[in-house]
Amino acid sequence: MKREVILTADGSKTIYIPEMNENYHSTNGAFQEALHVFIQNGIRTFNQTGEITVFEMGFGTGLNALLTLVEAVNSNRKINYIGIEAFPVELELIQEINYEKLVNEQFTESFSLMHSLPWEHKHELNNKFSFQKIHAKIQDYQPINSSADIIYFDAFGPKVQQEVWTIDVLKKMHDILKPNGIIVTYCAMGQMKRDLKSLGFKVEGLPGPPGKREMTRAIKL
Repeated sequence: MKREVILTADGSKTIYIPEMNENYHSTNGAFQEALHVFIQNGIRTFNQTGEITVFEMGFGTGLNALLTLVEAVNSNRKINYIGIEAFPVELELIQEINYEKLVNEQFTESFSLMHSLPWEHKHELNNKFSFQKIHAKIQDYQPINSSADIIYFDAFGPKVQQEVWTIDVLKKMHDILKPNGIIVTYCAMGQMKRDLKSLGFKVEGLPGPPGKREMTRAIKL
């Protein structure tokens, strides 16, 4: 599958897949989208003390993981990150994207390690951030129930990857979450929101990132 690095409107880069006509992030701003959806309207909504566990559906370029690492350091709280990815991105493209320069070059080594460390193992990148990536399709993954506080649902859109937006996958996300845990996604598809409600989530439509009217946050009741 051919991948190309392209520039987005906020000056950050993303990856474009010609055969799918799909991007890894919004062309209106990759960095702004990730920060708005997963950090500002995601992990920053947790006010309790203690460790937080993040499960990301779609590790991809590692941008969300990098921003979560920065958040852990800046907020001085421990975050455990787990990301699942079926089709890892080539290291040459990761180096070309160069996301660490958008936050602080002190994170250069950590961002490199995210992509070079062995899969399936938990790694302590520093005393505030543990990291694990899983090489598998979500349909084949057997998670630990009630193990995550928040899910970043950042798969490709339903139009090109419909198989990961099914109620069966969303049920797996429900099972992964602890009670009162949340799932956040850039997607605002009506069927997805109806499915989340049927699974026992309280669903919120929130203002989206630049170029998108709405995003979704759902709380496991």
